[in-house]
Amino acid sequence: MEKLLWCLLITISFSQAFGHEDMSKQAFVFPGVSATAYVSLEAESKKPLEAFTVCLYAHADVSRSFSIFSYATKTSFNEILLFWTRGQGFSIAVGGPEILFSASEIPEVPTHICATWESATGIVKLWLDGKPRVRKSLQKGYIVGTNASIILGQEQDSYGGGFDANQSLVGEIGDVNMWDFVLSPKQINAVYVGRVFSPNVLNWRALKYETHGDVFIKPQLWPLTDCCES
Repeated sequence: MEKLLWCLLITISFSQAFGHEDMSKQAFVFPGVSATAYVSLEAESKKPLEAFTVCLYAHADVSRSFSIFSYATKTSFNEILLFWTRGQGFSIAVGGPEILFSASEIPEVPTHICATWESATGIVKLWLDGKPRVRKSLQKGYIVGTNASIILGQEQDSYGGGFDANQSLVGEIGDVNMWDFVLSPKQINAVYVGRVFSPNVLNWRALKYETHGDVFIKPQLWPLTDCCES
């Protein structure tokens, strides 16, 4: 009996630490400056990436630079990085090097962000609330590594760590989805209005995650839609 209770306790503790659930209409809330508050995600696909699309909602209340999405491997801590730099705009890194999409200030309302990249051409695209920015080029011919540490709310300066409170997010993130191919403009606009095209790297409706520090799961504040998966 004692052994059974111990096994149940372990099972309950594990299920509280690691989620694998439908996060629809929920958001991760990062309420304060911290070097210990973050969310780690586990990718469904473990293979190297020759292309990707990452889409998410971000809502921040920070007057400094901060990390939005950090995908690190043991060979490159900025394998994929979405970052806001104060006074400059949004930057996207692939394999270390980064490209800047200028913007005067961070939007004060929840913003839908999609970033795409393909190895064949190196083309990088940034979409904000369903609207594209000018296409740029980065790391043509590069292959994004596997066995990634994927972090929300902090930038990784080492594999799974090296966090700096001055780069932490104070705000909210939700609707995080990732594919191993580039979504078409029509698909990205559909994702923006609430449709999902079977994400095969990260799926918000079947997310495997672990929260650390003061991170809370709360209902989304941005407009909710009830579109069905296509």
